[in-house]
Formats: sequence, structure tokens, C-alpha cells
Amino acid sequence: MNTRTSFCFPRSARASAAGWLAAGLLLAGLTGPARAQFAVAPATSADDRALLAQMARDYVEPALANALTENAGGVLRPEVVMGALDSRLRLSPCPRIEPYLPPGTRLWGRSRIGLRCLEGQVRWNVFVPVTIKAWGPAWVLRRPVPAGTALVQEDAELAEMDWAEQSASVLATPESWIGQQAAFALNPGQTLRENMVRPVPAFDRGAQVKVKSEGTGFQVVVSGEAMGVGVVGQTVRVRLNGGRVVTGTVRDGPLVEVRL
Repeated sequence: MNTRTSFCFPRSARASAAGWLAAGLLLAGLTGPARAQFAVAPATSADDRALLAQMARDYVEPALANALTENAGGVLRPEVVMGALDSRLRLSPCPRIEPYLPPGTRLWGRSRIGLRCLEGQVRWNVFVPVTIKAWGPAWVLRRPVPAGTALVQEDAELAEMDWAEQSASVLATPESWIGQQAAFALNPGQTLRENMVRPVPAFDRGAQVKVKSEGTGFQVVVSGEAMGVGVVGQTVRVRLNGGRVVTGTVRDGPLVEVRL
């Protein structure tokens, strides 16, 4: 292998996103083989490694912009931050290199783009590190919120934040977090996300609750003890006064509905 080979990239080369973008939930479906190909040679110098990284950027930017437009209605502004290839990298000559998205890779947060040699005496495959950012309006905490405290409007304010900084989904509307309970201690400057809040319990474990059963032409209401925390809309087990254990759905107030 000739480790001193140098070459030049056509700077105008651009990768087409057609044929591989199949977005599902926000960017989670960006999978499949790349179709764009480039007639280039391998990299050894710092400049050539930078051009390989540029090839990866040219491949990902159009697809990322399209995905954000289709799935987020243009609310999010994409930013691609390319990493650098290992300076020790040595590649054999290759007349054609193809960028691609590795299977199972998400273009969200820290990710990578593959570059593989399609023709050449020695086939090779390398990965370029990339950080995907998606800037958009998000609710950011203005003050500390102790664990278990219900959030109110004054706890957060709108600001432009990177939605892709973490994997948990951003709570984009006030209705999605106002009245919810902090799952753990929250700090000023944090972006509100799904894993940070939970519904306020209707009752705690050990509470006395009413258990209601209905059928055609009748309704039965008995008392029991909750065997777990009750959250409206979720199921909970209740030990009736006679010792029998039933499972039902929590409704408003200390009421559990059991379907016969």
C-alpha cells in the first residue's frame, strides 16, 4: 500500500438524499444505503482528510434539512458539526467513494457517517464523527424545582435550545408540563423534557379508595386499600376489605374503576 498517495476532491460534489430518506418519528428513520457516489481518491494529508469530512457533510445536510422540514414543520433549524478523522489514518487509492448512514444510526445528537471505497485494489471503510443539532423553541427552567413539586407557568420561559442535545423528547407546549410533577430535582437552565416530569398522583400507596364496578343494570361501589401509587388513566391494584385483590383504572379522585 502506498501511504504517500495524495489526491484532490471536486469541491462542488454534492450527495443526493433521494432514495435513502425514510423519516419516521423525528429523524429516527433515517436509514438505508446511500445512492450518491463520488469519483475521488484516498486521503492521507490533513487537507484531504478535511475534504473527506466535507463529503460526509455534503451527504447529510440536505437530508437532515428535509427531514426536519417534513417532521417538525420547519420549526427546527438544523446544524451539522463535523468531527475529524484520525490523523493516523492511511487509505489506499480508490477511484470511487460512497458516503452512507450505518444501519441503526440516528441523525440526532452524536452520530457518525460512513465512507467506503467501492472500487480499488484495497477496499476500505471509515466513519466520520458528526454532531447533529436541531435548534428550536423550548421551555427552559427559570428557577430550581424540587423533586415532587408541581410545575407552574412561572417556572419556565421560552428560549431557542438544541432539541438533539439529549435523546428524551422536548416538551414543546405548556400543556405538556404545567401541572405535572418534577420527577427529580430540576435546575435553572435545563430544557424541559419528557423524562423530567410525571403526572401528579391521585392518591398514594396505602390510601383508602373507592372501587366501582358496573354492569348491565347495576353498579357496585366498595372500599379498598391502594397497593400502589394511583395516577389518573393508569392501572393500580387494590386490596378490598374482604382481602380480595383487584386491578382497575384510576379515575378522578380516589376512585378505581374495575371492568367486569
